[in-house]
Amino acid sequence: MPDEPSGQRDFAVLYRATLAPLRRYLTRLLGNASEAQDVAHDAYIRVYPAMTEQPPDRPAALLYTAARRLAINRLKRRSISPLAREAFSPETAASSAPGVAQQVMARQELGLLEEAIAQLPEGCRVVLLLRKIELLSHREIADRLGIAISTVEKQHARALRLLRAALERKLDS
Repeated sequence: MPDEPSGQRDFAVLYRATLAPLRRYLTRLLGNASEAQDVAHDAYIRVYPAMTEQPPDRPAALLYTAARRLAINRLKRRSISPLAREAFSPETAASSAPGVAQQVMARQELGLLEEAIAQLPEGCRVVLLLRKIELLSHREIADRLGIAISTVEKQHARALRLLRAALERKLDS
């Protein structure tokens, strides 16, 4: 491949050298080979632009750091939504499926939660969604919004307090 830029050649070399070990590492971390393959793919997608623009000093370290962060985010999402994990396992999903009454109650609770979130002040709502949905750290939220970390922490705490109060009022009535 003589016409190929050096960044692309470097990426191809990195890909061939790290694909199998990276998947093994992620499978051990996630406990699921299919998820490990998805996370590895996402990590390569994140690293590719850096490799083609200006190759880093330690590309494998950059790749493993990106993969580890993606895997941690995936694990966090699992802990937030344990049902999502069971959705991939047909044998357990059928036996542990909630009944109709539980599904109706869950939908009602979700509706109450969505309504309460919509009524939050905008700053609190944005911080809460970035923290709980996108799983960003307080530092990442502060950087994205261009505000101080202490402001993010205060808005997050206020959002949780307001949500708790709103949900308690609605569930008591």
